[in-house]
Amino acid sequence: MKRFFKAIICLLSFLLVSSLALTAGTVSASTSINNINADEVNLDVKAAITIDQKTGEVLYAKNAAQALPIASMSKLITIYLTLQAIKDGKLSWNQKLTPTKNIVKLSNNSDYSNVPLQEKHQYTVKQLYEASLIESANGAVMMLAQAVYGSQENAVNQMRTLLKKWNITDAQIYTTCGLKNGEVGSDAYPGAGKNVENEIPAVGVAKIVDHLLTDYPEILNTSKLAELDFKDGSTVTKMQNWNWMLKGLSQYDSAYPLDGLKTGTSEKAGACFAGTLKYKGRRLITIVMGAKHVDGTDPSRFTQTKKMLDYVYNNYQLYIYKKGTQLTNLKGIKVNDGNQKIANLVVKKDTGIWQKTSSTGKLAFSKSAIQAPIKKGQLAGYYLFTNNPSIYSSKGTKLAATVRENIDQANIFVRIWHFFFK
Repeated sequence: MKRFFKAIICLLSFLLVSSLALTAGTVSASTSINNINADEVNLDVKAAITIDQKTGEVLYAKNAAQALPIASMSKLITIYLTLQAIKDGKLSWNQKLTPTKNIVKLSNNSDYSNVPLQEKHQYTVKQLYEASLIESANGAVMMLAQAVYGSQENAVNQMRTLLKKWNITDAQIYTTCGLKNGEVGSDAYPGAGKNVENEIPAVGVAKIVDHLLTDYPEILNTSKLAELDFKDGSTVTKMQNWNWMLKGLSQYDSAYPLDGLKTGTSEKAGACFAGTLKYKGRRLITIVMGAKHVDGTDPSRFTQTKKMLDYVYNNYQLYIYKKGTQLTNLKGIKVNDGNQKIANLVVKKDTGIWQKTSSTGKLAFSKSAIQAPIKKGQLAGYYLFTNNPSIYSSKGTKLAATVRENIDQANIFVRIWHFFFK
């Protein structure tokens, strides 16, 4: 008889756990962001977006979901893979690389942004990395891709895989540097046309920059440099950063203290720019695509970036939520199988949410119930600011929450009773 009751209890426990697993709530990891506040300031660009790097909160977006050419902003993906290879021990900063004949030829083409490379000369990974970020050197970044993956084709395939991993599914990638497929000579991606070029939506570029700054923030130590020399034996090439908003360059303004990140220009793409700066202690990421490009002196992409930042500065306020704060406009959350039925939620760690000064925030929770046992400090779920769109959640910007006090699990008999009669 005892064995019979034990078997019944085990069976009921299994059914209980299975039921909970099937009914556990989830939050979508992706969303479609296109136009956010675009009607309030119409930028003279094809697409644009500004996000908070910590939360993914979107502060402005214009046509951000449409895939458009990104030109040399493509180099940010190759740079990410290079930094990943260095972290994994596959490359080292002082490792010397020798360019292929095709890369040498391309690097000496004055139609493209480059530092001139020479046959049989060797260059360190650090030199090529700096040239890729500061001078936007096409040959240099292709050498990095070649060193990690053995060929441009393999590197492009890895770039595509990385973007899919980041849920950037509407990208088209053909070259590691951002030139058109036919412009990279014998390194053209097989089976693709000569005129195809890399395309990604503005929201996708924002995700790339977010991942890059999160995983390898040291990139800013290089991207913030206005000038640097590229030394090749007795030859010195003076490199000047294409990001003219850096201190010491023509579009610098102390109101916009940018320290990165990457420009891109082509006939089809127009003038593009992925920027980043600290504002009120938070890092913002700005993307503009398809700005005017009359000639090599046209500052339109930077003018439009400033215009977008002005909008954010004048229309948003950062609200800081301290660890342990209970957001009073959200009622307690139901507890499954706990020694109490309702739990009070509090903010898990210090963070902030941007709110438009002209609107009132709407708050929800990411789950309909939480499961006991759960300890104070353990992630219980997320507060969701539902009218604050995020590039990572379809339900709004997330703020991690925990319980105010430890909640123990009820005994087995109470749980069985709740399972059948709740």
